Amino acid sequence: MQILMFLLQLCAAVMLLLYSTRMVRTGVERAAGSSLRDLFNGTRQNVFLNVCAGTFGAVLLQSSTAIALLVSSFAATGAMGITGSLAVVLGADFGTAIVVQFLSLNLVWLTPALLSVGGLLFLKFDSRTAKQIGRIFIGIGFLLLSLKMLGEASGPMRESTVFPVVVQYLGEDIITAFIGGALIAFFFHSSVAAILLFAVFAGQGILPLAAGLPLVLGANVGGGMVAVWLTRNMHVKARRITLANLIFRLGGGLLALAALGWALLPLDQLGSTPARQMVNFHFLFNAALVLVCLPLVIPLARLVKLLVQENGGSDLQADKPQIALDYGVLDSPNLALASATRELLRMSEQIEIMFAPLMEIFDTSIPEKVQQIRDMDESINESHTEIKLYLAKLNQQVLTQEQSQTSMELINFAISLERVGDIICKDLLRLSEVKHKEHLRFSDSGRKELSGLHSRVMANIQLALNVLISEDLESARQLANEKEEMRQLEQRSHDRHMERLGSGNAESIATSDIHLEVIQGTKEINSRFVSFAYPVLARYGLLMTSRVSNG
Repeated sequence: MQILMFLLQLCAAVMLLLYSTRMVRTGVERAAGSSLRDLFNGTRQNVFLNVCAGTFGAVLLQSSTAIALLVSSFAATGAMGITGSLAVVLGADFGTAIVVQFLSLNLVWLTPALLSVGGLLFLKFDSRTAKQIGRIFIGIGFLLLSLKMLGEASGPMRESTVFPVVVQYLGEDIITAFIGGALIAFFFHSSVAAILLFAVFAGQGILPLAAGLPLVLGANVGGGMVAVWLTRNMHVKARRITLANLIFRLGGGLLALAALGWALLPLDQLGSTPARQMVNFHFLFNAALVLVCLPLVIPLARLVKLLVQENGGSDLQADKPQIALDYGVLDSPNLALASATRELLRMSEQIEIMFAPLMEIFDTSIPEKVQQIRDMDESINESHTEIKLYLAKLNQQVLTQEQSQTSMELINFAISLERVGDIICKDLLRLSEVKHKEHLRFSDSGRKELSGLHSRVMANIQLALNVLISEDLESARQLANEKEEMRQLEQRSHDRHMERLGSGNAESIATSDIHLEVIQGTKEINSRFVSFAYPVLARYGLLMTSRVSNG
């Protein structure tokens, strides 16, 4: 019974650790995702700035993997080159070492303050930014709490007869420890979580340096393996970034492992305790990795281009997606409506993929990406027609009033999605082509405003998909409120744009028509997805029939 309780407590602590790191990352992405993208785009011409941007981004997101995925998506669109992307990822690896340094401090006193302030911001404020900052604070508080739980849960290990034998074996066989650290980090999908776990065990006196340091080196390699795994189906340019990063980590890890096995390193100068020595070793390893590998990014870029060849695949659409409509269930209205909903969900996901790279396309002319989006729009048009024909056949059946109403709602959703596809292809892509043809450039503040609107709509698309699937009332209410939020954002952006025109900003004057049309198109796309909330609100009697006063 005691063993079962120990395993349960240890598992709970580890799960809280993983959840809290994800919570912090989600909060940062939602609060400052567009700013991070702008940061990376703004450092493309300077390798040193690339490293700094990667370090800063990883500190915010507490994950080098998240930065690797973000930069890989830029590389896939052509917005960033492989050498600049590799510099960002090297900086991100160093950034996670800084995160481990911070979290390994004795910050128990900070936990209640973070949870209190974070809970207040998340629960009592309506502003999305305030809520996401609250989410970040809560996540960091949970993370610190999980480390305390790990320390308490690992206590019985000191009395175990098995664990010391395992640890002693790992200390004597550093290759096995190295591989084990890589597998643990890969299983956690987080090198930060794995290294913090090892540091806690070292702090409890149950993991000596002889075993801990090879585990730390392995965890660094495991973090690189995670990024390679997550980009395995992405564009070839994205896969090259994560593979090159893994080669750097693996090569550096093996060299450091050899130094541990055959050289006398002054480990006692790294700190007064095994835990501190382990954390400082991790920090110095990643700092050395940046210094040694940064001059090698160009030759390694050539190598990975040979290893990962172009295969003609598309990062947006490898194969033409199959229609999800099932004509065999038309005699069962509920099943048929579910089938139509699945097809709408597939259409929405395709729209999301089309909409996501638009700001990169406005920044950099990417003809192949533009063509891929237009090809996807043809698929959207086909799905729109198929859904209307499918539901028309369904309406020939004997339906209840509720089923007829649902059928009409799904048809309206399909019409909205088809219109969104047209806005993207016929309006926004056309505007991007005009911008590049005339060699125009948005002002920095104008670009930032458009990026913020784009990120807001991306988040609302995700929320709309949740509403479509779950029909959750609270999500529907939140989505409906986004229409007013978007209107206010549009108005503020419009006013600031007029101010820039009045001040004689040359870039704003040259791109004025494009800027305003992009705002209008983005706003309409947002409104189309907000409409997903209306049927749910209507069923609960929360939808107003008119916003016009009768007085």
